[in-house]
Amino acid sequence: MIYLDNAATTKPCHEAVEAVLKGLECFGNPSSLHSLGLEAENLLNEQREAVADAIGAQDKEIFFTSGATESSNTAIFGAFAAHGKRKRRIVTTSVEHPSVANPISKLEQQGCEVIRLSPDENGQISPKAVLDAVNEDTFLVSMMLVNNEVGAIFDVGGAFALIKKKYPQVVTHCDCVQGFMKIPFSVKKLGADLISLSGHKIYAPKGVGALYVKSGVHIPPFMLGGGQEKGFRSGTESVPLICGFGAAVRALSDKVEINLERARGVQAHLIEKCAENGGIAVNFAHGSPYITSISVDGLKSEVLLHFLEKKGIFVSSGSACSKGKKSSVIKEFRVPEKLSDSVLRISISAATTNEDIDALIGAVGEAQGSLARIKK
Repeated sequence: MIYLDNAATTKPCHEAVEAVLKGLECFGNPSSLHSLGLEAENLLNEQREAVADAIGAQDKEIFFTSGATESSNTAIFGAFAAHGKRKRRIVTTSVEHPSVANPISKLEQQGCEVIRLSPDENGQISPKAVLDAVNEDTFLVSMMLVNNEVGAIFDVGGAFALIKKKYPQVVTHCDCVQGFMKIPFSVKKLGADLISLSGHKIYAPKGVGALYVKSGVHIPPFMLGGGQEKGFRSGTESVPLICGFGAAVRALSDKVEINLERARGVQAHLIEKCAENGGIAVNFAHGSPYITSISVDGLKSEVLLHFLEKKGIFVSSGSACSKGKKSSVIKEFRVPEKLSDSVLRISISAATTNEDIDALIGAVGEAQGSLARIKK
């Protein structure tokens, strides 16, 4: 099996699997006052410290959630609850993940003004363009760090620095899912008030994530109940999943730069092989080396995806959340219309090799010689 769909999810690392088992054995409720509860609480605190250290935050600024979708919903609806009665503008990008784009669209339906900024011809959104979209009526700016479909890296830190200097009361949120433990960053450099993180994109289990909330930033609770997570996110914490999350973070903590350099080498090899094929266009490859968007001229993405699957090679036709629907994000990044039906997202892991890429390009070559081509 050659797995090249790591932007959708990753295979849990053995450290995470072992930590999940340990969390299952420590079955006490972290809110219980007896020794079993205290043991579980101590385990949670260890993982909170690991996540906080990874982004240069304080332990008290990390709140565990069920994943980045919950984190982003909490951030966006929380910012609206705190400030939306007095201010009504939201500034975001046209290429956000659905877990950000859809909550913002919901607020737009409720009367908020939404400014969506599109990438330029280089796939970038300048900090000045973001600042120019903000005014005195703006309560939230939400901008992703790494785009999940093409890998574009946005200058979030530059944009948020300009915004905070001129409009210090604006809440800044960043979806860091595809950058966390892959692209070096810190909360100080990003300048974000709120940051969404996911476990299953970094070799941890599904069903766990975190929200960073900068000290002094007030966001009301999104989930009410027993008052867990210091009253911010009620519901008994999933100790096993959180243990897996923390273990995955620790396993990567001293390898981010090393893995990034390896990923750059694998991506360079992919680009070289695409050029040798001649019928493969590289749509975007100057962002995160973990994600590369390509198009195989004349072949439909879905047909090619299933052809590759039969060869034991797993890729995506775009975002896993789109479930095969044509992506508007690809259009925003100016992929030619004739190639938009042929897009494949190749998303690698720290374990992907050049040999994996050779197998992919070889299989694509077989498909080019045997599959029916799109009629022009």
